[in-house]
Amino acid sequence: MSRLSGKQAAERKGRIAETIAAVLLMLKGYRIIARRVQTPAGEIDLIAKRCQTVVFVEVKARDEVHAALDAFTPRQQARIARAAEGWTARNTACAAYDKRIDMIAITPWRWPVHIANAVGVKHP
Repeated sequence: MSRLSGKQAAERKGRIAETIAAVLLMLKGYRIIARRVQTPAGEIDLIAKRCQTVVFVEVKARDEVHAALDAFTPRQQARIARAAEGWTARNTACAAYDKRIDMIAITPWRWPVHIANAVGVKHP
């Protein structure tokens, strides 16, 4: 078997991290309604729903939680917000729901860290 290229390895790592994040959300009572959604503004890793809330989730896989939090930059937060607005405009069935942007940090050998309303959140 050949070794994966750097891009293929990163793609595989991202898919595994998103699967772990989706399982975590389902364990918390969320229903995953979409994965890897492409919009003109960019990709949304996961879209989940619980009760009357639609959650747009950015998943970051890093060696440490702080590195994952640092990788969720204000520029990325703004991009996800634009992508979420575009998705909501096309999915009018969810228009009346509350909406928020969450972030899930995936690190080796640790439970994933789920940060609700992650836009603008600073870590210690």
